[in-house]
Order: sequence, then C-alpha cells, then structure tokens
Amino acid sequence: MGECSQTRSQKMPPDVQDQFGHELFLVQVGEKPDSAEPLKGLGARVLELVEDHDGDTYRAVYTVRFEGAVYVLHCFQKKSRRGIATSRQDIALITARLKDAEAHHAQKYGDKAKEVE
Repeated sequence: MGECSQTRSQKMPPDVQDQFGHELFLVQVGEKPDSAEPLKGLGARVLELVEDHDGDTYRAVYTVRFEGAVYVLHCFQKKSRRGIATSRQDIALITARLKDAEAHHAQKYGDKAKEVE
C-alpha cells in the first residue's frame, strides 16, 4: 500500500507536523479541532485536517468511527493545483486503510468492538 501515514507525515514541514500533532491530540482527548471537516463520501466519522504552508496544502485524514481509538488513515501533500477535491487514488487508499482499521479494531477489542454512532 505504499508508505504508512507516519512515514509520510514525517516528510512534511515541521510546522505542519506540529499543527497536525496538536489537532490529533485534541481528537484523542475527545475534542474536535476547528479545522476538522468530514471527508465527503466516507461518512461523518472520517474527517480531514487541512494545513496550508508556504503555498502548499497538506492533509491528514483520520477516523473516530471506532470506540476508544483514533486511526490516522492518510497524510499527504495535495498535488493538484485545480480544485479542492481529493484524488481518486487517495480516496481508494483511505478506504482501504479504513477497512484495515476496522479489522484491527475488531481483532484488538473482539466482542467489545463497536462503532461510535
């Protein structure tokens, strides 16, 4: 599936890493960052953070779909200069990683695993 989200996020500028790190910390303690917006087409519990830095745009996509866990599904620099839509390739990767997160959560929590409404 290519690089993991952690590896890709480490290639982002330090200021972007710091901002995403802070916002994801807020998510872990039950808050919703001001910049978090649902990613269209994947439901209200899959959200994206967007940061602009030196003329480039960076995104971090995560889910709070599963009780007791925050899964970062993808971090990337938006390459397209046209439009704001997320590429089909990125959506396919996010969808695959969401399925992996569901399987991981079910394996880790077993019968206790449940989705958050």
